[in-house]
Amino acid sequence: MELIGLYPTWYEPGVGSGWVVAIIATIHVLASHTSVGAALFFTYLSTKAYREDRPELLDYVKKYGLFLLVFAYVLGSITGPGIWYSTTVASPRGISALIHTFVWKWATEWVFFVIEVVGVYMIVYLVGKVDKRTHMIISWVFGLASYTTMLIILGILSFMMWPGQEEFFQTGGYLNGFYGENTFAHLAMRTAFMFTMTAVVGGIVAAGIKDAAFKKEMARKLAILGIVSTLVGLAFYPWYLGTIPETAKLVMENRLPGYFGPALVGVMGAILAYFIATLIQPRILVTGLAGTMAVLILVFGLWPEETARESIRKPYVAGQYVYSNQVIARDVPGMGVKSEIPLLEKHGMLKTMPLLPDNLREVSETNQVHAGEAVALTMCSNCHSLSNSGIRPLKNYIGTTDVALIETYLKGALATGNTLYMPRIPLQDDEAGALAEYLAVLSEGGPAAVAEAKAQEREKQRQLAQSGDKLVFAADSEQEVK
Repeated sequence: MELIGLYPTWYEPGVGSGWVVAIIATIHVLASHTSVGAALFFTYLSTKAYREDRPELLDYVKKYGLFLLVFAYVLGSITGPGIWYSTTVASPRGISALIHTFVWKWATEWVFFVIEVVGVYMIVYLVGKVDKRTHMIISWVFGLASYTTMLIILGILSFMMWPGQEEFFQTGGYLNGFYGENTFAHLAMRTAFMFTMTAVVGGIVAAGIKDAAFKKEMARKLAILGIVSTLVGLAFYPWYLGTIPETAKLVMENRLPGYFGPALVGVMGAILAYFIATLIQPRILVTGLAGTMAVLILVFGLWPEETARESIRKPYVAGQYVYSNQVIARDVPGMGVKSEIPLLEKHGMLKTMPLLPDNLREVSETNQVHAGEAVALTMCSNCHSLSNSGIRPLKNYIGTTDVALIETYLKGALATGNTLYMPRIPLQDDEAGALAEYLAVLSEGGPAAVAEAKAQEREKQRQLAQSGDKLVFAADSEQEVK
């Protein structure tokens, strides 16, 4: 029988694979966005320093650059491969879709990233060691290469929401997948907010400046940069929302918590208040305050924003054809991709899932909870934790222990895809019954109750096996008597 090409499921009982990816990615976004914004900021300061003969600006560039080498480039270089590893095991087919579509685009990004990494060392360590013109050229190459890496990555991130052009599904082609309204709106909004991060992190370095007059000047430059970039980013936000697909808008309206919008406005208001305060009174800019603001942006700004962006593209994880549970949801002739939904409709998940124990291929009275858990791990755990904690615990979404009621939902809304947020899962009747049994036990007592139910199933199997042995022994004895 044909199998669907699913990889082994990576499941973290405490938090779920989604949170592991989110934590790594959020830290990486802070580091990477700060580094790109700082690269362009360095280009501006270096140009100004050489044109106006102001060596103190170069000294600030050097100090900020040294800070970035640890904060952004070391931290970013650790979390970058961390994203690759965690997303590859959490969403292998999502990453595969991106690589098969943008492999050369990604290779191009790596070329510019190498230039960026070499450039940050050169701009820091060659201050005063090469002539002014050479150092200024290095600054410009560094800044433009750094921004190019963002431009490329943002096109790929926008594809994860939806392909830029509808033609992509029929003809393929990375240009059709890369360029779209969302790409440019996304790039504009992130460009603005990356300068906000640059201004906040730059304040950590500016706080240590000894010259009071120069510290005042830099504090005000950073404050103006932060105020303008934050306001511009907020102005671009409606444009970005206008370019996302209708499904994403529905998810935003129905699935994001009611406090998300007000909380976002509150965070932006707090950031603006911080910049206005440092603009009016630069002396309040101290390392502790600037560092605290960087952490607050990470926890209350980036984390919710990245989580929301990940949420609103559901039920897909890439290109609106790879479901979040890795099942291929639609034909994409341009990429030679075929939907796996018909195969699941015909044979079910347990019979077509590779790397599944043979004793779970068929549902029986002695393995219902085991089989239901296998379905949940494969189809649900990418978005839901099966424990009492972590990302969207599945227990919290059930609300009943009535097996028949749960099974009706599974065979109705979930099987037809009429759920708005979750992938379509066309389960066979026995699979729906097994999953309903597992969800009812999970809802009633959590993972402990599931463990107890599985132990009872094992005991039933053992008793059946023993009964079978006795029957065989009795038959053999009877044959000997004859």
